[in-house]
This record gives sequence, C-alpha cells and structure tokens, in this order.
Amino acid sequence: MDVRPAVESTIIQVAAEHHKKLPPLTDDLKLLDSGLDSLCLAVVVARLEDGLGVDPFSAADETALPVTIGDFVKLYEDAVN
Repeated sequence: MDVRPAVESTIIQVAAEHHKKLPPLTDDLKLLDSGLDSLCLAVVVARLEDGLGVDPFSAADETALPVTIGDFVKLYEDAVN
C-alpha cells in the first residue's frame, strides 16, 4: 500500500475543512510550520487510523514523535509495513 498519498490527501482535506492554508508538503516541512493546529493533527491521525487501519502512536511503547512531514509519513509507512 502506498501510504504517502493517503497521508498527504488527508492532511490537505483536513486543512481545507478547517480553513487552514498549507505550504507545499515537503519532507522537511516541520509539522509546527505546516499551518495545522493540534486539533487538525488529531483529526488527521483519527482519519488515518480509520483509513489505514493503524495507529502508530499506540503501536509501540516508545514512538518518537514526528517533527517533519517526512517523519510523519515514515511513521505511517513503518506501521503499515
């Protein structure tokens, strides 16, 4: 399964629903600079859990929190594979 398109489309959809302006989603874009607030990120995580069937934040005891979009995508790629 190609996780990146699912993650990126979910981020774009949630941003639009919450009237947030997104910069280009590059791997090195920091989540804090993405324009998404904590509520938006929580919605993204919940939708990805529904869509991909995984919650990487509860899957491991010591999951490192993602700092960038690339880290966020990799977290989901690792959880799915």
